[in-house]
Amino acid sequence: DPSMPPSGVSCSGCGAELQCRDNVAPGFIPAEKYRSLSEGPTGLAGLRGAVCQRCWLLAHHGQALRLCLPPEQHRLVVSAALRRPPRHGRGPLLLYVLDILELPDPVLPQLPGLLGPDVPAAGVLVVGNKVDLLPADSPGHLGRLRRQLAAACSQAGLSGAPLVDVRLVSAKTGFGLERLVSRLQSSWKCAGDVYLLGATNSGKSTLFNSLLQSDYCKSRAPDIINRATVSPWPGTTLNLLKFPIINPTCDRIFRRQERLKEEATKTEDQLTSEERKYLNQLKKQGYLVGEVGRTFQRQKSIPVVDFDPDMLSYSVDEDPKNSARKHEEREEFTYNEVKDARWCFDTPGIIKENCVLNLLTEKEVKLVLPTHAIVPRTFILKPGMVLFLAALGRVDYLQGEKPAWFSVVASNLLPVHISTLSNADGLYKKYAGQEFLKVPMGGEERMKEFPQLVPQDITLKGIGTTEAVADIKLSSAGWVAVTAHKEEKLLLRAYTPEGTALVVREPPLLPYISAIRGARIAGTAAYRTKKPPSLVENLKTTERR
Repeated sequence: DPSMPPSGVSCSGCGAELQCRDNVAPGFIPAEKYRSLSEGPTGLAGLRGAVCQRCWLLAHHGQALRLCLPPEQHRLVVSAALRRPPRHGRGPLLLYVLDILELPDPVLPQLPGLLGPDVPAAGVLVVGNKVDLLPADSPGHLGRLRRQLAAACSQAGLSGAPLVDVRLVSAKTGFGLERLVSRLQSSWKCAGDVYLLGATNSGKSTLFNSLLQSDYCKSRAPDIINRATVSPWPGTTLNLLKFPIINPTCDRIFRRQERLKEEATKTEDQLTSEERKYLNQLKKQGYLVGEVGRTFQRQKSIPVVDFDPDMLSYSVDEDPKNSARKHEEREEFTYNEVKDARWCFDTPGIIKENCVLNLLTEKEVKLVLPTHAIVPRTFILKPGMVLFLAALGRVDYLQGEKPAWFSVVASNLLPVHISTLSNADGLYKKYAGQEFLKVPMGGEERMKEFPQLVPQDITLKGIGTTEAVADIKLSSAGWVAVTAHKEEKLLLRAYTPEGTALVVREPPLLPYISAIRGARIAGTAAYRTKKPPSLVENLKTTERR
């Protein structure tokens, strides 16, 4: 309905202004629904807490609506937010969230330019998210990942005073989140606002939702503020979302520490059946699991039952009278609760350029982005052999004296196929777009519009049969860790779709990944897969005999 004016009310899922004027613009709600919410006793305030059609479909049906949104729109929203005048006399803390699988993060080097000299940021804390998806390839692997993250920050121009700290977490399983909250409360306290920044699909909105349910948030906020919409579709958040940060007074920090100490003495057997059930679900999803608790719970008031005698005063021959129901008012913060509040903002994700996800459909994105613990798949290849990762990436072993090990770290739903150089082109031509290679899907018609694979030659020198020399990162589809005999020279040729980034990552993210494998499968180049056990944080381990 183009005649309806803009609402001035934001979608509680993505932050876009709710409207019913244009069904391909952000924040659209069907006109009938819009009017039913906005023409009640509270007027446009009736839209508060509502979500747009796009968020509804993402959350309930996993469907993504294409929006007419300029690529730079997300960046402009972030840039404008950061250039606001400092509140409380101090610039904000920037919580930069990156997908640890995406190192080197393509947006991180752009951060100094995005901030610019006129952004009064007090500091940057970099959070490496999705660490739960990666198996432990050796003792101390988390310390190594953290050092690699710090090195990536230094290479991107973030070092010294601007960089407050680097942390590893899983916003999905809760691993590392209690320590992140403690770090924020001990160092940043409640000095100013906090902005969550990062590329699309880095997990910012998942982290926002987890912090909303933690001790970092005012105790009443989870009852008032809706959770952000989370989906694998890039660019779900379209504008700013926020919650008020709790003031970490000495008393609150003491009570929080007492809760954490008490929980650390519990074993898994002491959890309730519901807690154990939830924990087992998280273990299936990730290798690293943590519980996020709340010290400052709001006391729930006992609901008052309205007794309406008129509703009961009818005989069997009469219809019940329709008593006018009281309008259920949505809870709001009082002025005193938020007049001096510091806020945590979730911002739109910055679109990654040269990313394979930008070429994929909604169904294909769901297959490519890993959502459960990645089980590495290792193959031993001789010169003249080829490895396909779906139809999104290919690695040819062109020259070398000895066999080498190729370990694939990618979504468990993506197929890996081994071929020979003489058959590889024919295999791709025959099966790209088909179920055999899975992604892309849609047959010949889909492949006509899909960019062709383009090659890049890579030369590596092995450092031993137990340690990978490099990762060949096939855009955001995953990577192949290459392990070769010491001093062995390899000539490889890797392919990704035209217009996407192929990166040779040295040192590799998981150098000992080839050790996570079972026995060789007879008559093939593959080894049986092996999934390491999950580690639960914040719980006392019990010795099992």
